[in-house]
Amino acid sequence: VQLQASGGGLVQAGGSLRLSCAGSGRTFSTYHMAWFRQAPGKEREFVAAINWSGTTYYADSVKGRFTIFRENAKNTMYLQMNSLKPEDTAVYYCARRVPGSFPSYSLAADGYDYWGQGTQVTVSS
Repeated sequence: VQLQASGGGLVQAGGSLRLSCAGSGRTFSTYHMAWFRQAPGKEREFVAAINWSGTTYYADSVKGRFTIFRENAKNTMYLQMNSLKPEDTAVYYCARRVPGSFPSYSLAADGYDYWGQGTQVTVSS
C-alpha cells in the first residue's frame, strides 16, 4: 500500500485549499481512511475520517470548514479546507485505518498502518 499526499501550500486566512491522497492497489475502495495533521512541537492530531461507504467524521476544530470525500474510481481521497485559520498550519498526513478495526475510525495515530509522506499547509494571518 502506498499513499501520496499533495495539494498543500501557503494561503491567507479565510482562504481554501484542497488536499489529495492518491492510493495504490485495487482494494482502495475497501479502506477506511483519515487525515491527520501535525504542527511544530505538537502531537499528531486527528482531522477527519471517511469509511469505505462514505460516512464521515470530523474533529470539532474543523467541523463546518473541512470536508473529506473520496473518489474510489481514482483511488483518491480529498480534504477540502475552507475558511482556513492560522491555527490550521501543519503538515497534513493521510492514513489507512488498520484493516478489520472497529470502529472505522480512530482518533489515535496508532490506529492506522500506512501513511502518506505529508504535505505542508501554511495559513498566514
